[in-house]
Parts: sequence; structure tokens; C-alpha cells
Amino acid sequence: MANMTAISPELASTLAAIVDGGSLDAAARTLHITPSAVSQRLKSLEQQLGQVLVVRGRPAKATAAGESVVRMARQIALLEHDALSALGLDPAGGRFSVPLAVNADSMATWFLAPLARVADAHDIDFDLHRDDQTFTARLLESGEVMAAVTSEHSPVAGCTVVPLGVLRYEAMATPAFMKRWFADGVTTASLRRAPFVDFDRRDTLQHAWLASRGQDEQGIPRHYVPASYDYAQAVLLGLGWGMLPGSQATDAAASGAAIPLGGDSIHVPLYWQQWNLRSSLLDAIAAEITAEARRVLG
Repeated sequence: MANMTAISPELASTLAAIVDGGSLDAAARTLHITPSAVSQRLKSLEQQLGQVLVVRGRPAKATAAGESVVRMARQIALLEHDALSALGLDPAGGRFSVPLAVNADSMATWFLAPLARVADAHDIDFDLHRDDQTFTARLLESGEVMAAVTSEHSPVAGCTVVPLGVLRYEAMATPAFMKRWFADGVTTASLRRAPFVDFDRRDTLQHAWLASRGQDEQGIPRHYVPASYDYAQAVLLGLGWGMLPGSQATDAAASGAAIPLGGDSIHVPLYWQQWNLRSSLLDAIAAEITAEARRVLG
């Protein structure tokens, strides 16, 4: 008969605490044990599984093998929380932390309101991980988060997918910027000269809009502003033109603070992916998120 290996939930949760805190010392403070005890637990788990589970760096990060154990630890904690709540008992440690991944523009325009409603009904703390919508699914795979807003429609292994709607982006600029750079219209020549604003070096929205106008983004001057609110402010202050999402574009146009450059809107379909677990808490969060998204995104 093959040898069977059972992973201790206590050891798995210790690994998750190391990854969350970024160090053994931080995990020790969270677990209220000594750093030496954390080190012994980690050593015991690695010896048991015969694999390195943590890259000892600053911060400490889970290896591919470690990610599987971290995901297991979070799932056990979620199911335990649901079970205790159903029994009318307070979970150990009181409040429960729910890590979620979301893209910056959703966070800035519609995502926080449903979280506030959930937090009002449950004793939970949200731990939000912000990343580009094309990368948030990776945080599900690694076990860092329990659910994510993502542009990935194919489910991550062990997850379910629900469509949220489409986040629409418009190319916008201030009237003064338009007068300076596009006095003769939004032409091939003017688009080569006019600076634009990128969110970061993974942002391709402006590049996609330029491509729709037959332009290559290479060689065009640009600014990098890696925060959604600050990005919108940069556009509204005339630093460059940029793609503003949803309500940011609508409000800017309504106030006259910015006007569209024209051309096609960029539409980014968004999806809610979460662990495929029977969890009343995760389902309550999903219900609020999907209802808000469908109201705002259509």
C-alpha cells in the first residue's frame, strides 16, 4: 500500500502566515509564538513533504509547492469560519480576513461600495490585492486570494467564473490639451507628437486605442502614473491624454473637465472568479459584487 501523507492544518496555516507577513518574525507575531517555533514548524512541514516551500527572501515568498499548501490553509480557514458562524459561535481570533484581487480601475469606480455593504453585515476584514485585470487570476492560482475580478474568462483550476459586465474606456483630454496638441484635429501627425499617460509598463489600453487609429505606440512621448485616481488627475490636469474608465470618463465629460478624442471606446469584459467551495461568506461577497457590477457595468 502506498504511503499516505496528511498535511497538518496547523503547519499549513503557519506557512500561510509566513507568506502573508513576508517573514518568520511577522508570522510569529501573528500566531503569538516564537520565531523559533515558526521555523521549526516550517522545517517539519518541508521535511514531511520533501520540498522547499518558502523562498527565504525579503519578503519571504511561497514556492510553487508552497502555493498549494497556502491555498489549502486558506480554504480550511474559510470553511472553519463558515461552520462556526453557522453554529452561532465566534471564530477563533474574532474577525476573519478575506483576501481579494481587483484591478485598479474597478477599485476606483465601483468595487468598494459592495464590500462596504458586506463588511456592515459580517465581522470580516478585506485584504485587497491590486493588479492589472489580466494578472489578478494568477493570485488565485497562487492561493494569495480567495476571489478576483479578472479579464480571464477561462476558470482557474478549482474556481468558478461569473461574468460581471464590461468596463468601458474613452480616450479623453482637457480642452486646453486639445487646443495645444490637436488644434488641427486628432490626426496621424498630432498623435505622434501628443504625450499620453500610461498606468504602468503593463498597461496596454492606450496602445490598443492608438492601434485602432492605425498608430504604433512606439516612440510617442508618455508619462507613467501607477494609481487610478492619480492617473485620472494626471489626464484632468493636462499632463497627457489617456483612457478614462466608466464613471471617471462620464463625470469628466459632464463637467467639461475633459472631452473625448473620438475613435472607438475600449471595452474590457470583467469576470468574478472564486474558489469552488460551499462557503456562505464567499457567496455573500460574490452576490454583492455581481449585483453592483451588473448595475454599474451593464
